[in-house]
Amino acid sequence: MIDDNLGFSLWLDFIERDFLKHEFVKMVEEGIINGATSNPSIFAQAIATSPAYEEALASLQGLTPKEKYEALAIEDIKNAAIALRGVYDQGSEGYISIEVDPFLANDTEGTIAEGRRLFKSIGEPNVMIKVPATEAGFPAMQALLADGISVNATLVFSPAQARACLDAMKAGIDEFENTGGERVEAVISVFVSRFDRLLDPILEEKGLPVGRTGIMNAAKIYGMVQGNHTPSVRTLFASTGVKAGQPFPADYYIRSLYGPHCVNTAPLETIEAFEAGGRPEINLPKPVEEIEEYFAELGRHGIVMDSVYGQLMAEGVEAFEKAFAEMLKRLEQA
Repeated sequence: MIDDNLGFSLWLDFIERDFLKHEFVKMVEEGIINGATSNPSIFAQAIATSPAYEEALASLQGLTPKEKYEALAIEDIKNAAIALRGVYDQGSEGYISIEVDPFLANDTEGTIAEGRRLFKSIGEPNVMIKVPATEAGFPAMQALLADGISVNATLVFSPAQARACLDAMKAGIDEFENTGGERVEAVISVFVSRFDRLLDPILEEKGLPVGRTGIMNAAKIYGMVQGNHTPSVRTLFASTGVKAGQPFPADYYIRSLYGPHCVNTAPLETIEAFEAGGRPEINLPKPVEEIEEYFAELGRHGIVMDSVYGQLMAEGVEAFEKAFAEMLKRLEQA
């Protein structure tokens, strides 16, 4: 459910070859989504479980596992970009993202080189290169944007990470525009539900409300991004699917973070639940005082957010590396 007047965007967090040819195109045409994202875990799952890749893999014999992966991923991302091109040509939407090798998270030059290479290989303007929000990632974001390559900063958990992304993005966009560039955009992907999956059992034991930490953290970062007044940079809310065991409606995180000038990327079943649920209420921005009091209350109960941010970041990087490594191992045998 895209609201052009509000400036709320809905992107699909799912890639699979047969789906891209049929249901994906239909969702774009019907205005259900106006963008999409991918990550190593999504590709690993698609390649491992879908028969759609068998024929392509048979033609890639003799290549390294990473070369096989890139051949498959580039074709999928290109097809998604083509399906979204009409949306892209109309405004600031229509992007599909592809992530650099997760093992480059601490390699600035390696990230820049791979980002440029992937963007050139795909050959479509509406591709965002996903870069982890690490110390090595920030200068890579700036360099890619300065080249006119749109960027999706991923694995953002803390306001400090988001601030560093903003500074790098603004510098890169300014450099691009100062050299005559016309269009480059960026999103800061704030992970949401992982906070609640980590902290809710602790909060419940303390008698505190659950299902709020990820939302309040995301709202805090959203307020900071909005206050930066850089229209070509938006907050993207990621990790917004409700997992088994969480006592919330399937579209809980989309509705809780519904507001202007932002993006929500969600799994297919989450988007379907959101579509079926009717028009949502606007829940952003949130008052600064409300956000500050929430985190002050957590602090009074012994929860140190800096430790939470560090743990979630480490787990996020490890999860993407593990998914990527397992996929490469599987492709080695394919």
